[in-house]
Amino acid sequence: MKKIQNPVENEKKEWQKQKKQQTRKTWLTIFSPVFLLLIWQILAQLNFIDARFFPPPTAIISTFQELLISGELVHHVSISLFRIFAGFFLGVLPGVFLGLCMGLYAPIRHFLSPIVMALMPIPTLALLPIILILFGIGEVSKIVTIAGSVFFPVVINTVAGVMSIDSTYLDVAKNYGASRKDFFFQVAFPGALPVMLEGIQMGQAIALLTIVAAEMMGARSGIGYLIWSSYSAFLLKEMFVGLILISFFGYIFSLMLKMLERKLLPWR
Repeated sequence: MKKIQNPVENEKKEWQKQKKQQTRKTWLTIFSPVFLLLIWQILAQLNFIDARFFPPPTAIISTFQELLISGELVHHVSISLFRIFAGFFLGVLPGVFLGLCMGLYAPIRHFLSPIVMALMPIPTLALLPIILILFGIGEVSKIVTIAGSVFFPVVINTVAGVMSIDSTYLDVAKNYGASRKDFFFQVAFPGALPVMLEGIQMGQAIALLTIVAAEMMGARSGIGYLIWSSYSAFLLKEMFVGLILISFFGYIFSLMLKMLERKLLPWR
């Protein structure tokens, strides 16, 4: 006689299987950078790569500790993080608002689309001389540079998100007499959120690229300045500390946005 399977037991087994798969993926994610550093260390010790140009990770870690203890690293990192967060939010907030307006209202979209499309291909760093003329060489110019680089991907993705909303939801909102505020916050914003978050994710990556370049060109502090000044003085271990920090923060910011996405969009 065939044994009847218990649905609860089947669900439990499936959940345990998914948990094991997730654990395996997590370990693979952790192992991949460790594996890369291990290969790098071995190649440097065996002299397959020139340690003068590619110092082994152990030497870079030692330099990291020295910079951390001296306080120099904390100084550069804190300044760069302030610029990144300030510029990021200065670019994201108006980008989301303008994208919602362009997506909801055709006259605004047709009026602003040519301007956005014309300015978007221009690298923000190419506009840096103009930004310096307008805002000087202080902190404001660097924050504006980052904000400009973040603004356009957020606008474009927000518009695309609003345009992808099923028209049924818009019709239902109209039939129930939804106000403009309701359209913004109850229909357009949650409807565009999945695509909008992709633009924000792209924006944070661009913000990191921009801050490094901006600090290389016109700053006396920050991670970008640390990288460029170390390269100029041929202090390559310090340079690699800056490069690894940028990649680390990029990874951490991506994880934070992924966590925010899971919180805001649990159905995905």
